[in-house]
Amino acid sequence: MRRRTFLAAGTGLALAAAAPAHAGTRRVLHVHPGDSVQAAVDAVTGPGWTIVVHPGTYREVVNVPAGTAELTLRGAVRDPRAAVIVYDNANGTKKPDGTTYGTAGSATFTSAAPGLTVRDLTLANDWLRADHPDITGTQAVAACTYGDRTHFDNVRLLAHQDTLFVETTALASFDRQYFRRCHIEGDVDFVFGRATAVFEECHFHTLQRDVTFTPKGMVFAPSTARANPYGILAVRSRITSGAEGGAYKLARPWVPSYETTAWPSLVVRDSWIGPGIDPVAPYTDMREQYPWQTMRFREYGNSGPGAAITVPENRPQLTPEEAESHTRRAYLGDWHP
Repeated sequence: MRRRTFLAAGTGLALAAAAPAHAGTRRVLHVHPGDSVQAAVDAVTGPGWTIVVHPGTYREVVNVPAGTAELTLRGAVRDPRAAVIVYDNANGTKKPDGTTYGTAGSATFTSAAPGLTVRDLTLANDWLRADHPDITGTQAVAACTYGDRTHFDNVRLLAHQDTLFVETTALASFDRQYFRRCHIEGDVDFVFGRATAVFEECHFHTLQRDVTFTPKGMVFAPSTARANPYGILAVRSRITSGAEGGAYKLARPWVPSYETTAWPSLVVRDSWIGPGIDPVAPYTDMREQYPWQTMRFREYGNSGPGAAITVPENRPQLTPEEAESHTRRAYLGDWHP
């Protein structure tokens, strides 16, 4: 497997002026190549700051703490390929003390901050299985987001296994996250977690894998709390693949060992599903004791070869009346990003 080319071709990118986060004040920090994004995060002294990341590659881990509320982290230009934050930890990567990072700890970008906005950036984890055959914990997260009112717009999220972890601050929290016009790619469970997460006009892309078995992976692996009426919603999006036809599943349910009462929820609606998704059996189990048929998996109004309903019992559909309850407005409630 080859590492991705992250940056846009060419160097003639014009910088946009950074606008203050609040009228009449200057709460803007600029990060240039050679600077540290994390250092800018650490310099924030209160809510409502903006960090502008200028074109370049920033090889570092970035952690936004819960106290850094209402932060905006954005690229200096609209092209999300121009500014890249990337690192290469995996679940099984050893820390200096000999322990491993774990799945969440492998993330290149982590945020617990409420009201976070990220736009016009690439967040990536370029760890590759082929480079580390001795490591069995191959989850390598690009972004782990938990905190209510998290908003990503025009962001590229790149990794292989477990690219985007949409998590919550606590088991009893139903934190809301909204992704618009984002590109998310990976292979195994690469959008997963327990948040109330809406993906609108997003592009999900499955990668080719050098393996002989199928399925080669799954796009979604929700772990929604049983008490939460809303899990992951993908609307007006598209799913493409770099692999052969039918090599991927749309989803499988994740019931974590630390929350065995989870009742995963996923709705994919009004979206185009390409031939990379198995149309006959688009769902599969993660564990036998939690069959996907008992989960809240539904579709509505989808098109494309991967959305063909050939075996109806394998593709549960919302009724028009039920579809009215599975919208961005219903999922996000009083938050209007």
